[in-house]
Amino acid sequence: MQLPDIQKDLYANLKTYFGYDSYRAQQKDIVETLLGKKDCLVIMPTGGGKSICFQLPALTFKGLTLVISPLIALMKDQVDGLNANGIAASFFNSSQGHAEQQQIIDQIVTKKLKLLYVAPESLSGLQNILKETYISCVAIDEAHCISSWGHDFRPSYQQLGFLKSTLPNTPFIALTATADKATRDDILKQLQIENAEQFISSFDRKNIALEVRSGSNRISQIVSFIKKRPNQSGIIYCLSRKATEQLADKLKKNGISAKAYHAGLNFEERNKVQEDFIFDKTPIVCATVAFGMGIDKSNVRWVIHYNMPKNIEGYYQEIGRAGRDGLKSQALLFHSYADVIQLRNFANGTSNEEVQVAKIERMKQFAEATTCRRKILLSYFGELLAENCGNCDVCKNPPQFFDGTIIAQKALSAIYRLNEREAAGMVIDVLRGSQNANILDKGYTQIKTFGIGKDISWKDWQHFIVQLINQGYCEIAFHKNNALQLTEFSKKVLFQGAKVLLTKPVDVVEVKTSEKEKRVKSTKSSGLFERLRQLRYRIALEENIPAYLVFSDATLKEIERERPMSEDDFIKINGVGQRKLEVYGDEFIAEILDFVGTKRKKAKKTDTHLVTYELYKQGLSINEISEKRQLKSQTIYSHIAKLYKDGKAINIYDFVTKSEVAAVKKARKELEAPAALKPYFDYFNEQMDYFKIRLALSVVEKE
Repeated sequence: MQLPDIQKDLYANLKTYFGYDSYRAQQKDIVETLLGKKDCLVIMPTGGGKSICFQLPALTFKGLTLVISPLIALMKDQVDGLNANGIAASFFNSSQGHAEQQQIIDQIVTKKLKLLYVAPESLSGLQNILKETYISCVAIDEAHCISSWGHDFRPSYQQLGFLKSTLPNTPFIALTATADKATRDDILKQLQIENAEQFISSFDRKNIALEVRSGSNRISQIVSFIKKRPNQSGIIYCLSRKATEQLADKLKKNGISAKAYHAGLNFEERNKVQEDFIFDKTPIVCATVAFGMGIDKSNVRWVIHYNMPKNIEGYYQEIGRAGRDGLKSQALLFHSYADVIQLRNFANGTSNEEVQVAKIERMKQFAEATTCRRKILLSYFGELLAENCGNCDVCKNPPQFFDGTIIAQKALSAIYRLNEREAAGMVIDVLRGSQNANILDKGYTQIKTFGIGKDISWKDWQHFIVQLINQGYCEIAFHKNNALQLTEFSKKVLFQGAKVLLTKPVDVVEVKTSEKEKRVKSTKSSGLFERLRQLRYRIALEENIPAYLVFSDATLKEIERERPMSEDDFIKINGVGQRKLEVYGDEFIAEILDFVGTKRKKAKKTDTHLVTYELYKQGLSINEISEKRQLKSQTIYSHIAKLYKDGKAINIYDFVTKSEVAAVKKARKELEAPAALKPYFDYFNEQMDYFKIRLALSVVEKE
């Protein structure tokens, strides 16, 4: 197939199966690289659209796309979402019996599956199909798990190196939301894809407002925070199991529905909490950090850290579970010195204790920062932000700064003279002219910057260097004994006269809570968004899928704003694919028309089904009408069903048989007349097309 043809098919599949008219940043290049049989490493923030990078090309590949995934919950969530979009996908893991697993293998051999999710531990059960005859692509999700430098290291992931030697001509794509430079290199090396093309997207999640508060009176602050945000889903992360249970109990006593989640619960209990959260039955979960990885719940509106996390990677990934739909969301972090002590105790005696302690210190510096928090986050991952973000507590309540250019030049010059090999403590000792044994042994008394900062105390130098790191003027190389190293911004300060603003040290950094925080008012039950949300919830219950798999909050917001009253308009909404138009379109359009009522009697455009009727009267076939109108034939069939139901002169039995109508009539009675089409589709074991069901229902309902 020629490239233009592939591109045409890709765009068609992007809209049909995922509901989008265009790619997001870097997705197009990644998809084309993968289809060109080249390996990829994709670093993309949560909610940035990582999954489409391998799910879309999977529809084009002839064979199976094998997806390595760390958690059973992650697999189920992803597979449910794909199936909801009409894509043949399944998972393979220890929760399944032998017969079910054999059925999946048979589907792979007969090329009936496009994607299969599997945990590393279950790969041995797929030995017979790990061949290029069957496998067209391998995707390693949450790839940071392979690296001991990563924040969520899993030994089982280190076994994955054999895959590339088993499938040498198969393109591999490794994906993660969080990986610093050392972790990226380790991922490539261990997966044996050193020559992979790297796609590193911006880590900036602009829709998430960042805020840090001191750890006093946490409970009352959290209760107040939640009560200002009714009907919103959120996650509260705690360091201990005990804390999750105590916090959930205290929230319940304050009239807030919440449940605890931790490793001490058995599998059934954990699964129940997770399912209730995903299905919007439990709005708030108090959890240890194990909760949430890979769960594609797009309508989490806020994340709270009851305690300070152990590293910035973990913090970044956890706050990324809010606002995956791109709508405004909040991340609130509480911190205290007790949290730091507890985290250091956890790190004691571990195999990489020095790295862990250094990362805890970096997290502490983030929590105590007086500079733009987003700048700190982005500079940690090697991304430099020139302007302050305007969407964090520091930007909204800025501290008082002074011109610290000379101080910065002294510090950066010392780092340079030390050949970027020493950690912050040694840099400060050199600046202050210390005469300790380590300085003397290394001959550092001879370098030009020795003693040029003796007028500033050790503690104050520490404060200034933390700010320089936070602002991206230097960075910590954790994999090189925490050495301080210069960045591109350093040169501007040392050689181009760029000014640096610093804050004066204070004994306690008090971060004010923004008084400008807007109260999110409860949506009135008469509002269109709330009616759409309730319709979505009802459909989700009927189909036994999470509500966000019907439509995301972002899609509902766009429907509320645009108020599409015809299928032509409805299909233009982001997140509405062909299948979702066919399955849910009528109900949502009917809800909009009912809401508009007397306010707006006419649709914005000529009713699309009436245009179809004029062509039908001219004697055109369904395929001819479809081609002329550039609409899918399924859409034309839905027009025919509506026209017949509205009393137009349609010979309905040209399109559906009397036996099919009788079968649907029987199903309708047994299913107690569900509003959605999927229960009928399942009733007929997926053997009757949606358009046939719709046509038959138009006859039954008219009778």
